[in-house]
Amino acid sequence: MNQNLSSYRIFYTVANAGNISKAAKELYISQPAISKSIQKLEESLGCKLFSRSSRGVVLTEEGNLLYGHVRDAFETLTLGEDKLKRSIELGVGHLRIGVSTTLCKYMLLPYLKEFIKRNPHISISINCQSTNETLKLLDDNKIDIGLIGKPDNLKNIQFYYLDNIKDIFVATGDYLSHLSQRGIKEDEILQNSTLMLLDKNNMTRQYIDDYLQENQITVADSIDISNMDLLIDFAKIGVGVACVIKSFVKKELEDGTLTEIPLGIPIHEREVGFAYKSNLKPSKSLQTFIDFYENYHPEES
Repeated sequence: MNQNLSSYRIFYTVANAGNISKAAKELYISQPAISKSIQKLEESLGCKLFSRSSRGVVLTEEGNLLYGHVRDAFETLTLGEDKLKRSIELGVGHLRIGVSTTLCKYMLLPYLKEFIKRNPHISISINCQSTNETLKLLDDNKIDIGLIGKPDNLKNIQFYYLDNIKDIFVATGDYLSHLSQRGIKEDEILQNSTLMLLDKNNMTRQYIDDYLQENQITVADSIDISNMDLLIDFAKIGVGVACVIKSFVKKELEDGTLTEIPLGIPIHEREVGFAYKSNLKPSKSLQTFIDFYENYHPEES
């Protein structure tokens, strides 16, 4: 575009008014200034845009062609301004959240349910990835906030603690009974069972691998599974021993569907919470979400 927006604003106003003096009053500028702007625009485009009549000015054929495009452009700008004003008035915004499938289902949903209820004009997109991938998306500014297991390095990360999670190993009573019939002792179960773990890209898996290595537990047979729900489902049908988060199988432990396998050395609990970049000013939508979760307690609702 060779001309600045003000030149087209003047052209558009004159075309609508059909009169330079009316356009001057509407734009709060002098008639000579309008005439000079139109002349400059015509010289730049190499054609006449208006012809004079007894009633004022009318568009030439070339001017009418240009007017159609300019009109569409200004109508689009007006629509954009209106939408922006409404979004400010209503608190409209967009929030991008990164979270693992497991934490999304068991921890994020209660927060989202109430947040959406209180802030219906903020649209939300969810990117389900592992904690490691969520941290990378956060670093690349592809999400605004993540629900993650607390990483060892919190550089440029503001972390808000929500809860502790405890990893345990579970299996059905029948599966454990079969191991016992084979002479497998309680402290030998992990080494002699089909161990079901999350895939190796998952931070939980890396945490459990470290635990097994530190305690010199050699796994003979293992299955990598993509998410926690499948781990729980496979354990419930007796495929093997699954490493799961204790609070996520509370019902199954209470009704006896699954049994927790006692460990000589328990797995340390981990912290889970919301994280966002501390070196960036939060958007209005993110700040609204931060204020919300810092004062909201799902168990009280």
